Amino acid sequence: MATVTIRVNGREVPVRAEGDTPLLWVLRDELGLTGTKFGCGKGLCGACTVHVNDAPVRSCSVAIGALSGRSVQTIEGMRGDVVAALRRAWIDESVPQCGYCQVGQVMSASALLRTTPSPNDEQIDAAMRGNICRCGTYPRIRAAIHRAARALAGHAER
Repeated sequence: MATVTIRVNGREVPVRAEGDTPLLWVLRDELGLTGTKFGCGKGLCGACTVHVNDAPVRSCSVAIGALSGRSVQTIEGMRGDVVAALRRAWIDESVPQCGYCQVGQVMSASALLRTTPSPNDEQIDAAMRGNICRCGTYPRIRAAIHRAARALAGHAER
């Protein structure tokens, strides 16, 4: 076992684990950050999405040994206007059904809105590809992202 230091939600955290241990298990089991969900374990469903150096990644597919010195942000560490707009839009558009995929969806959507403040449908679909919603709320998710983008631009519906 080795000790790797990563920055999680703005805090330096030494983690003692085998280098090939998936980040997902370190977050959930070692650090108690259970907002990140286990879905498929193969990086295909998006339930375990976190940000590594501001980019969305599937935490079940990235080894802790590859993260030394990198910054990890989980849903528990999300702050600011983008995530606030997304949370409001998620509620306004009635996106959540069972809710299991929502953390991964919000993490991917927030990364999109940080880089593309006014995305079109194709950009949203590309950014959200691989985030599976078993309840099929994809049209609501897209509508919520558009709503959040308008709110962030100051053009929210009244």
